[in-house]
Amino acid sequence: MKKTFKEIPGSIVAPKGFLASGVFCDIKRLGTGKGSNKGPKRDLALIISETPATVAGMFTTNQVCAAPVKICVERIKKGTAQVVVVNSGNANACTGKQGMADAREMVSFTERALNFPKGSALVGSTGRIGVTMPMDNVRAGIIEAATLLGSAVENANHAAEAIMTSDSRSKQIAIEFLRGGKKVRIGGICKGAGMIQPGMSPTGARPATLPHGGLHATMLCFITTDAAIDAKVLQLVLNEAVAHSFNRITVDGDMSTNDTVLVLANGLAGNKKFKVQSSEFRVFQAALNHVALELAKKIVRDGEGVHRVVTVRVDGARTVQDADAAARTVANSALVKTSWHGGDPNWGRIIDAIGYSSAKIVEKKVDIGYSAGGGKKILWSLKRGQPTKATFKQLCVAVAPKEFDLHINLNLGKAGAVMYACDLTEDYVDFNKGDVTDASSLGG
Repeated sequence: MKKTFKEIPGSIVAPKGFLASGVFCDIKRLGTGKGSNKGPKRDLALIISETPATVAGMFTTNQVCAAPVKICVERIKKGTAQVVVVNSGNANACTGKQGMADAREMVSFTERALNFPKGSALVGSTGRIGVTMPMDNVRAGIIEAATLLGSAVENANHAAEAIMTSDSRSKQIAIEFLRGGKKVRIGGICKGAGMIQPGMSPTGARPATLPHGGLHATMLCFITTDAAIDAKVLQLVLNEAVAHSFNRITVDGDMSTNDTVLVLANGLAGNKKFKVQSSEFRVFQAALNHVALELAKKIVRDGEGVHRVVTVRVDGARTVQDADAAARTVANSALVKTSWHGGDPNWGRIIDAIGYSSAKIVEKKVDIGYSAGGGKKILWSLKRGQPTKATFKQLCVAVAPKEFDLHINLNLGKAGAVMYACDLTEDYVDFNKGDVTDASSLGG
């Protein structure tokens, strides 16, 4: 299915009728913590549809969630929106009544600045927790961003930069494909490098959405499409896409207060709205899955201090929940992650993590092996709970690449799960430990 998707430039402005901009308005304040040492990096973005669009969203299930998340959860219920205003440098989380007032002001001020109807704006924030928003700066940024909106590639680049915090590079993608003789496009940008293990649901209520009909630094993602699609169908498609992508990644096992995915669909491609489970529906689902997964993988590869990226594949579990638990526990084990960094094929740490997960396992049935990324040739280090004849040298070679797959088969059922994970390095610790003698090093 992927082969039918052509990658194109422009990310969020590639679909018809979308504009974007990004500006610097000193939201974090230069010299006040990590991220502010990047100089006047753009820190406020606008993403707009020239016509009203259907909307769908997925939000953090952290019980402490930021004001922008609460605003979006409420606003997407009506199924339409036209603009998203996003800032970096301040999460507007744990900011109480003032934070809610500021988030409401961000959407209402944006609507007035663009002369859009009330209720048509959504908001996203990322950055420091527990600091009130510098609203004078925000308002100035919105006014400037409104004058710079455009559909050029550089407009998408500016918006992608504006949402970054500890990211070392922007994360963007756009694809196009044909449906019913009409050219349909999907574009997206995202950010995230630390505080990454999203667990999102359509309302922010637990549990997070898992694949295959299972239970349902900040990660932000904004996706645009010119496809014509009803809001309820768009939400259904987004649920599945996020379940297979953003809800399958981890850098450090920490779920943010602000994780958000928003999709706007304005229908300007001119395709006929498709029915659930029709061939057009399945193609659009595959396309959105592709966009979401590519963006999610970009987050893991750009994780704070990341040296190696590991795809953890669990098969043979009794249930999807068991498979997810085993994969997630291994992917977040500090001992496993540090061994990946050192190039140590330490299967003892892996089976230990599987054993203390909530998944049902039988020691004498567990298999553990390695392959190249996406490869089918597996070098097994453990079979049925016992070491194989694979040599230590062979295993070291298997875990030496910058990216590889870890295969775990519990041999108890037919369910499986995947987690896209990474190693734990000295650089991650150095970046996040702070220094109480240097106030500029503290804060997110």
